[in-house]
Amino acid sequence: MRMIFRLVLLVGIALAGGAVYLAKGQIGQYKSAMARADAEKAQIVPTKTIFVTTRSLKYGEKLTKDDVTAVPFPLAALPAGYYEDIAVLFPENTDLPRVVLRPIEKFEALLAVKITKPGEDAGLTSQLDPGMRAFAIKVDVSSGVSGFLRSGDRVDIYWTGAVGGGSNRTEVTKLIEAKVSLIAVDQSSGDVEGAQIARTVTVAVDQTQVASLAQAQSTGRLSLALVGVDDVSEGTGDIEVNQRDLLDIRDEVQAPEEVAEKVCTIRTRRGADVVNLPIPCTN
Repeated sequence: MRMIFRLVLLVGIALAGGAVYLAKGQIGQYKSAMARADAEKAQIVPTKTIFVTTRSLKYGEKLTKDDVTAVPFPLAALPAGYYEDIAVLFPENTDLPRVVLRPIEKFEALLAVKITKPGEDAGLTSQLDPGMRAFAIKVDVSSGVSGFLRSGDRVDIYWTGAVGGGSNRTEVTKLIEAKVSLIAVDQSSGDVEGAQIARTVTVAVDQTQVASLAQAQSTGRLSLALVGVDDVSEGTGDIEVNQRDLLDIRDEVQAPEEVAEKVCTIRTRRGADVVNLPIPCTN
């Protein structure tokens, strides 16, 4: 009887020890899981719901409610001028549309500087940075890159005119401005469908460049060269080509004139005749 009792006691102690061991393992796993959960929670970036665009928008397009959606945005990276209230973005007391002022990519945060106020006109002044001016340049099919210029492109501006005077007069083509931004083609400051032969283009330049371009346009002919989108070249250097060098024109060297030998004479009368007699020249 005592043997049975001892055997049962040993079995009970063994079972209790196993239960304690299993419990400790479960508690350890639970603590590890809780620690991982706390670590993951600590890594979650705080966000705020703001409005972004649902598609790419171009300059001059009207903004509609279908063009925006609300998404969580990292709180630490919120840009200035974002919209978080649809009632502010599209006021209920007006039906006047907002117009896109600058190109906006899909899912980009919608900012106040990139759209007009309801009903506000998206004029050229909205595209001019402080200190910049809008200047119009006359172009045609050859000087305007065959009608492939668009608002937002960059161009190099060349001047062609005559310099010098008299026999030194020659035609010169010179680069006077590089990588100038176009803000309008004719009377359109937005995108134009297809090639369009423009009569004028408007560029954004500072006041000194305005004076230079006005002088150049009044004294010669301006031509535009389209700059590539990915062009990152820095300096342009002093680029100038003149007609003489282009056509390899050389000035003719005139031979010196022959100086006639000086002859000195003296008049004398011989009877009824007057004759010239040669004498040595004293000078």
